Amino acid sequence: MDRVALRGLKARGHHGVFAHEREEGQTFVVDLVIGLDTRPAAADDDLAKTVHYGIVAEEVVAVVEGEPVDLIETLAERIAQQCLKHAGVQEVEVVVHKPDAPITVPFDDVTITITRSNA
Repeated sequence: MDRVALRGLKARGHHGVFAHEREEGQTFVVDLVIGLDTRPAAADDDLAKTVHYGIVAEEVVAVVEGEPVDLIETLAERIAQQCLKHAGVQEVEVVVHKPDAPITVPFDDVTITITRSNA
C-alpha cells in the first residue's frame, strides 16, 4: 500500500472537557498518513485516480473547526471517518496534537494516534 502524508495541519477548535477550552478554543495540529494504491493515478497521471490531498486538508480543518467534542480521541475518530469516505482510501493514520492542553506541569505536546481502515 502506498502512503500520502499531510503533516502539521493547523486549525482552531473548541474541544475539551473544561469550560474555558470550549469558550476560548485552542490550536490543534493534525498529521495524516493515508494508505491507498497510487499506481492507477501514476500510470495515467490522473488526479481523479488518487486522493486529492488539498480537499482532504480542507475537510480535516472543517472537522477541527466544527462541532466541539470533549475528547481528542473523538476528534481523531471523526477525522479518520472523513478521510475514509474518499474513494480508494484503504487506511488512515491520524495523529491529533493538543499542544496547549490544560496540564499543570511543563510539557511539549499531547497526542492521540489512531489507525482506521475500510477493511
